[in-house]
Amino acid sequence: MPELIPVLSKKTIEEQIVGIARRISDDYQGCELVLVGVLKGAFIFLSDLVRHLTIPVKIDFIRAASYGSGMSSSGDLRLSADTEIDVKGKDVLIVEDIADTGLTLESLKKHITSLGAKTVKICALIDKQERRQTSVSIDYACCKVEKGFLVGYGLDYAENYRELPEVYHLKL
Repeated sequence: MPELIPVLSKKTIEEQIVGIARRISDDYQGCELVLVGVLKGAFIFLSDLVRHLTIPVKIDFIRAASYGSGMSSSGDLRLSADTEIDVKGKDVLIVEDIADTGLTLESLKKHITSLGAKTVKICALIDKQERRQTSVSIDYACCKVEKGFLVGYGLDYAENYRELPEVYHLKL
């Protein structure tokens, strides 16, 4: 029977999102910002983040996968849905649920840059360095978590646990 060990409470998550939204709003004042949410995991985080921004933004999604139904990244990025908004000449903020190995985010950053974006930065709910394999920079991180396989608040294991309102370490 899997065990769920609490890692981040609803209150902590909300406080961190409010702070990050304030920084993003300040940093991108007067810019044409496009938020690109990475499906499926980032959809809850992105929706909460957007509601706390004080600047106008455009929202798009990209669908990338490297985990499949396993607990570790395969290292192979599959892009099954690309952005629809033309990002050429615009500031882009990739919004992700978790920065883990960094491989997916590094690939996505290169991809968005190749589309002609003026700038590309990364915002993650969780920055987890335990298995980081690249030097990809996380420009806005709500929470740093040392280790563990995390689920809840959009993060999943084989499409389960996304609906949980807090973040947990899944112990199998």
